[in-house]
Amino acid sequence: MTDQADTSERKPKAGGKTLSLKRTVESGHVRQNFSHGRTKTVVVEKKKSRTLKTGAAAAEEPAAPKKAAAPASKVAEVPVPAEIEVKAAKPAKAAAPAPAAAAPAVKERPASRARSGVVLRTLTEEEKQARALALDSAREREGEDRRRAEEEARRFADEDSRRDRERTEAAARAAEEATRLAAEQATRARAADEAKRRLDTDLPVGRATAKDLKSDEAEDDDKPKRGAGHTPAKPPVARRTEERRRGKLTITKAFDDEGERQRSLASMRRRVERERKKHMGIQEAPQKIIRDVIIPEVITIQELANRMAERAVDVMKILMKQGIMLKITDVIDSDTAQLVAEELGHAVRRVAESDVEEGLVGEDDSTESKLPRAPVVTVMGHVDHGKTSLLDALRKTDVAAGEAGGITQHIGAYQVNLSSGERITFLDTPGHAAFTSMRARGAKVTDIVVLVVAADDGVMPQTIEAINHAKAAGVPMIVAINKMDKPEADPTRVKNELLQHEVVVEDFGGDVLAVPISAKTGMGLDKLEETILLQAELLDIRANPDRPAEGIIVEAKLDRGRGPVGTVLVQRGTLRVGDIIVAGAEWGRVRALINDRSENVASAGPSEPVEVLGLGGAPEAGDVMSVVESEARAREVTEYRRRVQRDKRVGGGRTSLDQMLSQLKEQDKKELPIVVKADVQGSAEAIVQALEKLGTDEVTARVIHVGVGGVTESDITLATASGAPVIGFNVRANTQARESAHQAGVEIRYYSVIYDLVDDIKAALSGMLSPELRETFLGNAEILEVFNISKVGKVSGCRVTEGVVRRGSSVRLIRDDVVVHEGKLSTLKRFKDEVKEVQSGQECGMAFENYQDMRKGDIIECFDVEVVKRSLA
Repeated sequence: MTDQADTSERKPKAGGKTLSLKRTVESGHVRQNFSHGRTKTVVVEKKKSRTLKTGAAAAEEPAAPKKAAAPASKVAEVPVPAEIEVKAAKPAKAAAPAPAAAAPAVKERPASRARSGVVLRTLTEEEKQARALALDSAREREGEDRRRAEEEARRFADEDSRRDRERTEAAARAAEEATRLAAEQATRARAADEAKRRLDTDLPVGRATAKDLKSDEAEDDDKPKRGAGHTPAKPPVARRTEERRRGKLTITKAFDDEGERQRSLASMRRRVERERKKHMGIQEAPQKIIRDVIIPEVITIQELANRMAERAVDVMKILMKQGIMLKITDVIDSDTAQLVAEELGHAVRRVAESDVEEGLVGEDDSTESKLPRAPVVTVMGHVDHGKTSLLDALRKTDVAAGEAGGITQHIGAYQVNLSSGERITFLDTPGHAAFTSMRARGAKVTDIVVLVVAADDGVMPQTIEAINHAKAAGVPMIVAINKMDKPEADPTRVKNELLQHEVVVEDFGGDVLAVPISAKTGMGLDKLEETILLQAELLDIRANPDRPAEGIIVEAKLDRGRGPVGTVLVQRGTLRVGDIIVAGAEWGRVRALINDRSENVASAGPSEPVEVLGLGGAPEAGDVMSVVESEARAREVTEYRRRVQRDKRVGGGRTSLDQMLSQLKEQDKKELPIVVKADVQGSAEAIVQALEKLGTDEVTARVIHVGVGGVTESDITLATASGAPVIGFNVRANTQARESAHQAGVEIRYYSVIYDLVDDIKAALSGMLSPELRETFLGNAEILEVFNISKVGKVSGCRVTEGVVRRGSSVRLIRDDVVVHEGKLSTLKRFKDEVKEVQSGQECGMAFENYQDMRKGDIIECFDVEVVKRSLA
């Protein structure tokens, strides 16, 4: 029963009113006005809040006054959405009242409310609070939007007023500026009129035209009629000059702050003076300006004229008077340019490109500033005489173990600290014949030469060469007779052999010290050190450490991890980290200094050998190293040196007839192109010199590229283009270079001993030599009769007069002692049989290949040609 009662209350009555809602949104059109007369029509929607009232409030509303009902409405009026409105059901019957359990859920409504057909459900407190919060948020949003719109409108109004104000102020400023410019224009016009009036009074009468004179007379006639107070009018010439100078007044001129530039009073006076001299016929010659003209070694005629501020035509006229016909773009030497400049009255200052090197090497220091330094000792001698082993014993290190085959192949610089506290700098030079330039370079930078001679081997070719280098350098020599520990050692023999080369030791009454030593056992090393220090004390070796460093590049190489590395022997001054140095055609800033013990040092004084990091490239061994003040100076010097090197390679000037013939001869010479890469610069230089000596008049080895460092892809590319093999001396190719060489078919050969390299190149050049042809005389035969056989040709009947005649051999046909034909013997018959050879005194028949002009009495010479393979000596 309860369920039926509830269902009957929820169902609407049959025939009840349809549930509907009043519209809460009203729309309309509003016209908006903006600045500058702009308008816009927009559609505006107005939303109303729907309020629902309880039954008691709805019953009391008609009777109660509006003000009294207000408190009740605050409690009962709650906005309810349309979803909660439902159609009212029919009233329940009295016979079947609703159960007590259902009474609290649906309350009875007054009869007046029931007629409306709507039943409202009372909201819970949580719903009321949620709806109240939603209302508050909506009101806040509306207020915020209203406030933002008001601020936007206020800002637009302020901006419009500001623009109006700015336009008004700009118009006012423009008016003031126009007024000021007009006043200035009037002032300038009055000043110009006054100046023109003064000018017209100074000019002669002949300047005015007849029309101007008539107008002036007419104005003079009109003067009495105008009265005494009338301002005299300007002359027509002055008026026209003023109008022409002032020009038309435009907007640009009116608003130009600078205005028109007026002539000064001094300018007006100079103009009047020029006009006066011109009418008097005085021609003023322009004043000659004497200039200091800088003339380089070569200069074009146009450039010379520009430097003198003269016309190029005048320069060419002077040259034509001297019998030199040149164009304006032709180049003349400095002597000719100096003659031309002096004839035109200019002072000459001659310069040369080599002037950039002036001051690079400083002058000699004063005696007071010099301090004692360690002696530089160069160890020289023949190969395998124990030079490096001697240094090992002195340094207590094993340098020779790192050399290929035990042969030193580059200069090593070391500094030895003795037990007495003294220091000696040693330079180890190679003893192989290919390293002549290294020995010469070591002799130039040294103070003392230690000549190492093996006691069991005596004086050898490179020993003699070392003696000559020491004599040429003018340095004292100390002879170290090494390998005294061997049983066959004979020092007396060594001393006697040295006499043949004018080296007289002290034992024989000379001034050359000789010390017997043994690098293997250490015998005599103390005495050798004492002898070196004694000789250095006699020489009084000193240098100034307090100045920019100067030295020499002993060796240079390209290290893969560190870049270009140069071994520098400082001769004077102190080299520090951060100095800008120039070495040959390379320059750089010193990034690090490493001594011979692989230690980083901050500076290096005189006689100290160090490795320098920071150069832009590997310099040439033997180049002078200098410290400069700036990078610009270093760049200028190196660019000049590179230009000189490039000019030497390219060559220039005119070619003489002898040079042309020599070039034609060189074109017939066979060349073996080679790409050389070495570990250090000195080794590369020695290899190039050794290969150049291998050439002959027919074949030669041409080094198309030489460098320091490993073999790279660029080297393979160059070798591919020129068809050259790549020679790597103590270096290796990287992975990319090996792959490129394999693909291009370029041969890369590695060497560690220069002997093997020279022998292989010599063998390759020998293979390029054309073989030698040697003739072996076999015999002679005399033609007795010539027979003409059909289908065969002419056949000569001969008798062998000397030697033997073989078939297939080469023959010469001699007629009246003149060779008329040389060819092959095609047929050799005796009677009717073909034979291989015919002996002397026998008769035979012969026929030649492709030759038929044989005659009776001709002599046939038979010989063999032997091909002999040639080789380089």
